[in-house]
Amino acid sequence: MADRATLEDLVRLQGERVRALKQQKASAEQIEEEVAKLLKLKAQLGPDEGKQKFVLKTPKGTRDYSPRQMAVREKVFDVIISCFKRHGAEVIDTPVFELKETLTGKYGEDSKLIYDLKDQGGELLSLRYDLTVPFARYLAMNKLTNIKRYHIAKVYRRDNPAMTRGRYREFYQCDFDIAGQFDPMIPDAECLKIMCEILSSLQIGDFLVKVNDRRILDGTFAICGVPDSKFRTICSSVDKLDKVSWEEVKSEMVGEKGLAPEVADRIGDYVQQHGGVSLVEQLLQDPKLSQNKQALEGLGDLKLLFEYLTLFGIADKISFDLSLARGLDYYTGVIFEAVLLQPPAQAGEEPLGVGSVAAGGRYDGLVGMFDPKGRKVPCVGLSIGVERIFSIVEQRLEAVKEKVRTTETQVLVASAQKKLLEERLKLISELWDAGIKAELLYKKNPKLLNQLQYCEEAGIPLVAIIGEQELKDGVIKLRSVASREEVDVRREDLVEEIRRKTSQPLCIC
Repeated sequence: MADRATLEDLVRLQGERVRALKQQKASAEQIEEEVAKLLKLKAQLGPDEGKQKFVLKTPKGTRDYSPRQMAVREKVFDVIISCFKRHGAEVIDTPVFELKETLTGKYGEDSKLIYDLKDQGGELLSLRYDLTVPFARYLAMNKLTNIKRYHIAKVYRRDNPAMTRGRYREFYQCDFDIAGQFDPMIPDAECLKIMCEILSSLQIGDFLVKVNDRRILDGTFAICGVPDSKFRTICSSVDKLDKVSWEEVKSEMVGEKGLAPEVADRIGDYVQQHGGVSLVEQLLQDPKLSQNKQALEGLGDLKLLFEYLTLFGIADKISFDLSLARGLDYYTGVIFEAVLLQPPAQAGEEPLGVGSVAAGGRYDGLVGMFDPKGRKVPCVGLSIGVERIFSIVEQRLEAVKEKVRTTETQVLVASAQKKLLEERLKLISELWDAGIKAELLYKKNPKLLNQLQYCEEAGIPLVAIIGEQELKDGVIKLRSVASREEVDVRREDLVEEIRRKTSQPLCIC
């Protein structure tokens, strides 16, 4: 067999021959014959371990996060977590993958988006699609009937990503859920209060929370003549009304899902309505809907919900919207979704919704699906769409060219003369031991100007400068980077002075 160098030359020459034939527009048969020879030579050559080429990219629908982006992300998480904790939530975690059978049949038409893993020795596994189904499995497995928990973790969906709008195949969810048997609508109202608190705190713009109830939807479908077997599939069509027109939704119902046109028209009369508690009261008087037991229960609960929302001071942020369907199969009662509002183009017009940033609802039957005896644990919860929120905050910071600090360093330990590395190391060790966030440059004799420039670039507010005179006097020169003011501080008072000067919270939003 020819050596590798000879084969590489033959492959190169044969490749040139194929390219020349293509340029000369030779016959397809002749080109095919020469390509076959080229492939045969390449097969003899085999892979070159030393010259393996990597495609340097992240998988489709995923991304890396730079220090700047992570700083934004941490601030957003801090706002969300502090709100969850303020409302008394505990935190849990679950595996990133579950048994496939745990996830199967819980997501309706979205089940096709679940990532299945290869058989790893007897267990068929899938990556988690959300945090709600694993939570229900956790409750059933541990025989828990009462918990208020939050869970922040990554989930996975084989979706067509729209990364500029914050839609990915791997993304974080921030969930808060209340499990347990309680009086109607009190936990549900708290979930909506939490949603409003978080969105207001993040200052990402005006928002509206749409509210509906699966029982009202199912009751509407029943009185309009939708067959029981088509409830869920028609539900997923209605759920598209925030993105496409009623005509397109009706066309899908009739053309793709086999619904009679007159039934679709009757549905349209209901699902295009939205309003406040007055609409709830109006529908309670509806001659057809008020005769449906399910719908009546749902409307009664929504009326009570609006009373609690008024007491919480957020009723003006809530809209009863009959088109809200939430495509997931496990919802059984109240459902809700928060959308950001775009200012109206013309005065007098209604603001437009520009995308969902939080959602949730009641799912009283999900835990019972996992319990061997079918024992139900009523649950209600919400999920904050953090990826979309990150995108909005990032875009806003880019637009105003705002500088984002990527570290929390309070002070840089610097020296004004040469041969003071040992003193810098001693001082920084004292600061670290006292819990101060401190840095130093990794050079024996850095120039003072370089040290000060580093502080300005990194946003470090203070510099602790050691000099020969300061060492003799037992003081440290503490310099404010922003004002350039310098004060001599006794070494034993330095920690307290740094804490005092950096106690103001830093904000990036």
